[in-house]
Amino acid sequence: MAEENLEDTIGAGTETDAPQADSPAAEEDAPQSESSAAAEEDAARVAEATTSGENLAHGVDASIDSQPGNASGTEAGKRNRRAEKVGIVASDKMTKTVVVRVDRKVRHPKYRRYIRRTSKFMAHDETGATVGDKVRIIETRPLSARKRWRVIEIVQKAEK
Repeated sequence: MAEENLEDTIGAGTETDAPQADSPAAEEDAPQSESSAAAEEDAARVAEATTSGENLAHGVDASIDSQPGNASGTEAGKRNRRAEKVGIVASDKMTKTVVVRVDRKVRHPKYRRYIRRTSKFMAHDETGATVGDKVRIIETRPLSARKRWRVIEIVQKAEK
């Protein structure tokens, strides 16, 4: 009697005509249209969300660069900032070029006192800066053998 009940409980679920979901026969007989339709809907939704020229990485967030070296469109402002320095014009004897003296203070490693260090930069000048003017220069592409800076504004004119 106990054996009959045991056989009934074991064999109860296996005697059906329909294939089980975890059997290989069920995968062959089940229609693939449901999963493929869902995949097609997802692809269509993503295609609608992205505009031409965008890839899927741009859909994440507009402020995130997918390619750091890419400087096209709105990503051009996300590049590294160009170096800016403020200095005094030391020489204006060249055509469209000035020599700018930039002073900085650096701490001495042993004596812990601040020392003034001076650097001179040749800068392209379209603004007409003269000797003694305080100017702001910005880093730019090489314009000549020694000129890699450009004057962007005259901060203070020299007293005459």
